[in-house]
Amino acid sequence: MVGIAPAWSQGAAQLRDVSPGDWAYGALRDLSDRYDCLKGYPDGTFRGNRALSRYEFAAALNACLQGIEGLLVGQGDTATAEDLAVIERLIREFNGDLAVLRGRIDAMTARVAELEASQFSTTTKLQGEAIFALNSNLGGEAITGITRNGARIPTEPIFQYRTRLEFNTSFTGRDRLRTRLMGSNALPMLADQGNTGGANAANLLFSNDGRLAMDTSTVQRNTNNVVLDLLSYTHPLGDATELTLFGAGGSHFHYADTLNPYLEDQEGGSGALSRFGQRNPIYGLGGDGAGLGITHHIGESLRFDLGYLANQAATPNRGLFNADYSLLAQAVVGNDQAQLGLTYVHGYSTANRFRFGGSGTATGSFSANLIPLALNANSSRPFGDSLFNRPVVSNSYGLTAMVQPSDGLALSGWVGVTKARLLEVGDGEIWNYALTLAFPDLGGAGNLGMVVLGSEPTLRSLRAQGGRVNLLDTDPVWHIEAAYRYQMSDRIALTPGIIWLPAVNQNGGNDDVFILSLQTQFQF
Repeated sequence: MVGIAPAWSQGAAQLRDVSPGDWAYGALRDLSDRYDCLKGYPDGTFRGNRALSRYEFAAALNACLQGIEGLLVGQGDTATAEDLAVIERLIREFNGDLAVLRGRIDAMTARVAELEASQFSTTTKLQGEAIFALNSNLGGEAITGITRNGARIPTEPIFQYRTRLEFNTSFTGRDRLRTRLMGSNALPMLADQGNTGGANAANLLFSNDGRLAMDTSTVQRNTNNVVLDLLSYTHPLGDATELTLFGAGGSHFHYADTLNPYLEDQEGGSGALSRFGQRNPIYGLGGDGAGLGITHHIGESLRFDLGYLANQAATPNRGLFNADYSLLAQAVVGNDQAQLGLTYVHGYSTANRFRFGGSGTATGSFSANLIPLALNANSSRPFGDSLFNRPVVSNSYGLTAMVQPSDGLALSGWVGVTKARLLEVGDGEIWNYALTLAFPDLGGAGNLGMVVLGSEPTLRSLRAQGGRVNLLDTDPVWHIEAAYRYQMSDRIALTPGIIWLPAVNQNGGNDDVFILSLQTQFQF
């Protein structure tokens, strides 16, 4: 076949993909020498082996005719009568194709102009998600936790929602600025009234166990107000390294691989119903802050994550280094079918601010989150709440694995242990572990079956004033979750599910609690 562009100024001998031995070499040389046309593409190629449409040929012919007409004007005797007859026949043959081609180009030009005038932005893409949820509790006749007095968890069905609008902006095509706004009324399902008292008082709940993924903010913020939920900027540093800067709302799971690919969606509506079902809770330590995260790949099977977050970065006299912070280092080896990760998180929290999940968004028992009231209530003798109202230095270690033996089954699991030191008081040891099963495309394309079995963060031992504290409640905070995501259309999904909590507040003597949820997710 023939190249289209007539602008290249060299002859057939200079075409990189044409040699004198080619059968069409003589024809190309004659067309180039006699009529100054069909010389190839500007990059020095002719591309003679690919197919050519009638429209491409019409464009090439039109360019060639223009060159020939120029010769006729300048040198009337250059073209023979036979040449002119062939040219006239070709003009008649392809006149209609040329007209159609011109019409398509005009229509395309008008369409491009229309899109440029009406598009949201040349650099920003708007994405959104809205979750409507009908939630309810069952059981929980007498629950102890913050105090030793049993209380009944409310069981009335409630309707909750959360909506997110995310602006993804790229300035170079490889970077991304994420600006996410959120509005919600999703209070914790096991919420009570009042607060824990003391420094940095937290809202009083019956339990942090079973917190839903859609409950992603503090109680004070989930009041139908629109808030800045996440502000981050990601930019590649070469081909193997990526840097993410967080201005607000940053957590370690926003950049680090949590090895739970189907159930982890950064607390959106496409993964597990609960926060605990999405990832090892140690990824949430020191979250909801500002800082940076770095991801570096060595080949295709080794990855390193490193990050630093401070969730009082904008507070005067606190800043990046003088208040709560957390530092994560992680190594992940493997591929899409099997991965193994080792995670380390070091953190510092001011009094009554140590939480698995960031301030006000904890996961696990009250005792595991080192809430002073709960620690005092869980000890065999009263120490007084003020004894435990201390800053905390923590070191957390995680082992996570993922394997996908088939397209229809993926398994993830983890073990996490946190060594927490209450400054000038003593030390605590907190454990969590889980196994998650995901069944992609179960019952149809886009559907997802999911099961979570494990124990949320549980305080297993505590030392204070030089001696071991006899804890009254040390049972694992069992968490059993099952849900099914039914993809109704490309943009709408329905997810019914249940969370069973047989040992609320790490006390197997508490009544079983069931959290029922029916969520509808709209994506746009």
